[in-house]
Amino acid sequence: MVHTPARPPVGAPPVRINLYSDTQTLPTPAMKEAMMRAEMGDEQAGADPTVNELCDRMAALMGKEAAVFMPSGTMCNVAATLTHCRPGEEIIAHETAHILTSEGGAHAALGGFQILPLRGPGGQFSPDELRAHIRGKSRHTPTQRLVEVEQTANIGGGTIWPKQVLDQVSAIAKEHGLATHMDGARLMNACVAAGLPAAEMAAGYDSVWLDFTKGLGAPLGAVLCGSAEFIDEAWRWKQRLGGAMRQAGICAAACLYALDHHVDRLAEDHANAQALARGLRQIPGMAVETPQTNLVYFDPAGAGLPAAELVKRLRMQGVQLSILGGRIRACTHLNITAGMIEETLGLLRAELARG
Repeated sequence: MVHTPARPPVGAPPVRINLYSDTQTLPTPAMKEAMMRAEMGDEQAGADPTVNELCDRMAALMGKEAAVFMPSGTMCNVAATLTHCRPGEEIIAHETAHILTSEGGAHAALGGFQILPLRGPGGQFSPDELRAHIRGKSRHTPTQRLVEVEQTANIGGGTIWPKQVLDQVSAIAKEHGLATHMDGARLMNACVAAGLPAAEMAAGYDSVWLDFTKGLGAPLGAVLCGSAEFIDEAWRWKQRLGGAMRQAGICAAACLYALDHHVDRLAEDHANAQALARGLRQIPGMAVETPQTNLVYFDPAGAGLPAAELVKRLRMQGVQLSILGGRIRACTHLNITAGMIEETLGLLRAELARG
């Protein structure tokens, strides 16, 4: 689930090390230069050449026929489910999925959909778990229409769905006539860590989107991909939801810059997350989940301080973290350096020693 940063404690200094989320990234000077040079037009009318270039590149990257530029990833998820499903139908997803925990009940409020939450470690359900929850048709139960996965699984710890499992999940869904959707908010983190192209990772999924405002560092935007027919209908929902834009090329240019310059460097974020986890594991009593990408979850209770107290103290030192499900989450991104990781570990050790 998403938490808005708490109001800083009285007297707290400005944030120097922002590990709250990769959504806290700021456009680099070179990205801002690219934005200022962008060719622009009316995006709503299909006349913005930079947006069109971004959509063409994203469709090719994901191995799909077409794509649509959206203001946010949440709008991608909402527009996708509204396109796939009809009121009263059911979506199958993990119990920690973003569509269930972090989108304000949009799928129920706007689409009248029911979400069936499946369990499984690391934010992932198994193919057997999926198969066990697919029902036969009955007038007494909602029609199951869509299977959704989140790559990477945020609340699950930034874990990567293995390609083999994704394919098995997709095959089971297709076997039973269900559509498939991939929430790809951090898909490129998964691709870089696994060494797989995005098109291969998303091959079994009817729709998939990528967020540019997380590790890729753009200030706005996500792109939803699918068949030409699907995207045409998703555009209608984008219009209804108020997502159509005008001179959006200034934002699309940031996304294009990110594709060219910020994908491979995600490996640096993963390395910083591993370094943070290694340092945390050296603290007696600290419970640390091994990061697979750029998210580090840990619980300091066994080391002597409750999570909320440690987060508050570090905020007074200019370090911002978040708490999800009782655990502290640290998120590495392009504005976090190896030196900042070492400084954070030093401050954290000092606060724990102070008790």
